[in-house]
Amino acid sequence: MTTEPDDHGAPVTTPKPVGHRAGAGLVVAAFDFDGTLTHGGSVWQFLVAVQGRRRVVAAGLALLGKLAAAALFGGRYADEAKEALFRRTLAGLPADETATRAAAFGLDHYRRRARTDVRQQMEWHRARGHHLVIVSASLETYLVPVGQELGVDTVVATRLAVGADGRLTGGYDGANCRGAEKIARVRQWMEAQIETSTDHTTGAPAITAVLWAYGNSKGDRQLLRGADVGVDVGRLGRLGALRGFRRLSDLPDLRDDDLGDDGAALTRSGGSSGRSSASPPGRQRRRR
Repeated sequence: MTTEPDDHGAPVTTPKPVGHRAGAGLVVAAFDFDGTLTHGGSVWQFLVAVQGRRRVVAAGLALLGKLAAAALFGGRYADEAKEALFRRTLAGLPADETATRAAAFGLDHYRRRARTDVRQQMEWHRARGHHLVIVSASLETYLVPVGQELGVDTVVATRLAVGADGRLTGGYDGANCRGAEKIARVRQWMEAQIETSTDHTTGAPAITAVLWAYGNSKGDRQLLRGADVGVDVGRLGRLGALRGFRRLSDLPDLRDDDLGDDGAALTRSGGSSGRSSASPPGRQRRRR
């Protein structure tokens, strides 16, 4: 993944060209950020880092009704409340200066709050030549530097709109990358990689694709459901919003190569949704 500044100095993600790596076809591992790659959230902390606690608290109080509706009902209420919060706190800031501060925040936040168990799973994928993606409803402006540090192929996240004057409008550039938007944008990126490997004489893809997805909250449910292998890394376990999906602890030991390079064994054992069977596939496949 590479980044180049746009006309206003804001970072723009440019996926690096990828093709067929080791293993059977294109294998992608997509990781949510807040609560998955890290402990806890990041949006409120970012706003405080950029605008100070007093202004952010004032904005939160002014939007208390919207924020309560977002917490209760999610969906479009969450999207609207989040954008309203950004408009109150970020609108009018120079995009280039904000991008610089965002990069420093993102790297510091990840280094302090990284989850070692999920990072270990990311490295398991990397060692097998899989493509790595960060997909998050949090902001691209501070996740792109984290993605660069982690060496992922691309970052799929919520983007902030920039006006003709080079300042943030506070609105979204596109949609909030939550729920159905996550799986749609990851699949779109995967299709672009497959297109580069298509045999244009027959129109047939030259490679197949397998998607692993990792998340921790209800905002990741559609991502995990749309993956070939969906994994719940939430702290609530069987009481959490993603109960029914495999847990990270259900996967084979990372030293057990019996799984294969693309995870096809898990896909076969759990079905296309990636939901767990009665006996966790990792335990079924361990050698005695």
